[in-house]
Amino acid sequence: MLARPRRSDIKIILSNVGKVVLGIGAAMSIPLVMSLALKEWVPALDLFIGMLSCFVFGAVTRLTCRTDETASWLVGMVTVALAWLAAMVMGAIPLMLSGHFGSFLDACFDTMSGLATTGLTLIQDLDHLAYGTNFWRHLLMFLGGQGIVVVVLTFFVSGSSRAVELYLGEGRDERILPNVVSTARFIWVVSLVYLVIGSLVLWVTALQAGMPPAKGLFHAVSIFMAGYDTGGFTPMSQSIIFYHSLWFECATMLVMFLGMINFAVHYAAWTGNRRELAKNVEIRTLGVTILLTTSLAVIGLAHLGVLPDAVALFRKGFYQIISGHSGTGFQTIYGRQFITQWGSLALFATIIAMGLGGSASSTSGGIKAIRVHISARSIWLEAKRLILPPSSVISEKYHHIRERTITHDLVRGVLIVTGCYIIAYLAGALVITMFSDYSLTQALFESTSACGNVGLSCGLTNPAMPSTVKVVFIIQMWAGRLEFISVFMLIGFLVALARGK
Repeated sequence: MLARPRRSDIKIILSNVGKVVLGIGAAMSIPLVMSLALKEWVPALDLFIGMLSCFVFGAVTRLTCRTDETASWLVGMVTVALAWLAAMVMGAIPLMLSGHFGSFLDACFDTMSGLATTGLTLIQDLDHLAYGTNFWRHLLMFLGGQGIVVVVLTFFVSGSSRAVELYLGEGRDERILPNVVSTARFIWVVSLVYLVIGSLVLWVTALQAGMPPAKGLFHAVSIFMAGYDTGGFTPMSQSIIFYHSLWFECATMLVMFLGMINFAVHYAAWTGNRRELAKNVEIRTLGVTILLTTSLAVIGLAHLGVLPDAVALFRKGFYQIISGHSGTGFQTIYGRQFITQWGSLALFATIIAMGLGGSASSTSGGIKAIRVHISARSIWLEAKRLILPPSSVISEKYHHIRERTITHDLVRGVLIVTGCYIIAYLAGALVITMFSDYSLTQALFESTSACGNVGLSCGLTNPAMPSTVKVVFIIQMWAGRLEFISVFMLIGFLVALARGK
């Protein structure tokens, strides 16, 4: 018999959800100040209304749900899942008020896409969106990439008594420093330093491409936040095509590489342990999978002869593979070109790249390199058990920051999450084919992009698609970003709340 959640559990959940919403409201002050400085009075009012709504919600939950009790693992997971939904709804308010969305569902779609660092969008007339509102879209990605719960741990939690459950619930499983609050703050320090350096590099390349200084700086900061957090939003509707610059494309690729690397590896490099970059199993696995998917794409594109030379293959072939593999979603081709020009082999390679994703505990989505490696090593381990005598003692180790052993529990956890991703990719594709006239291949491309938090699109995602498909994509982006466990916990919690005794 399911045990009904206690009243204190609900108070803990709502209290922490309120903190997350307060964090979202506080973040709105940045684009609000920008709008005021640029005399964008109506967008400033939109952002103010959104910020005020967040503060009211946060204040009510803080006053009515104040508690000193410690969150259990289940309560922490449920808190994270609900916090992301609340952040989506509250963060969508200024977007909806902007007049660039056909419905509140569309605004929620873009907000979840931003927070989950996906990059699929339903916005209309993006090229004429106000600067402040446009910046809010990209700031959502910067918050979501580090993790909105990381925001809470950084600014609203002074101790670590409740922090572990919240941190784990957001799809992160590594403590870089002794406790998760220190880890959260390190993640923000790294991200802010990279933001300054990366934005300057992109600004210089934007200036070389001929952009005015002020506009170039806005684009540089926005593109960095979306690229480093492997999100894929861009200030203009043409994505990276808009810039017509090889150097700008190369700079964004470097930013995407930074975003797909585990924060623990960043910490090792920052503290002088640069040998970790060569020894780390995730870096090595990414090297192999990027090479394989790029080779498939290049073979497919070269066979079709749609790209005339090596430079074109690099800018329009390799770029899309890196964008998909890192989970970013920047594009240097138009979406329909995936269908009309790429052919089956290159399209398949892109789907595989998107599905695999980057590193664990990074801003990237997808299955993750560490799970790919452990899955492959576990198959090899089972093969050795079949070949060697029964009395043989067999173990497999891998290096990730330190030497680790592959255990049955580890393999089981890896296969469960990997299976969830694969099922979600396929299930989403089937739903899309049921409610649209797109082929299964196109539907699988878009479903993998949504659930893998990538953002590449073959043209399927648009404001006219059925509401059912929009809701499915929102669920995929949410569940994929949280790596499913928190979502399952929330479902179990709601069932217990309704039927428990």
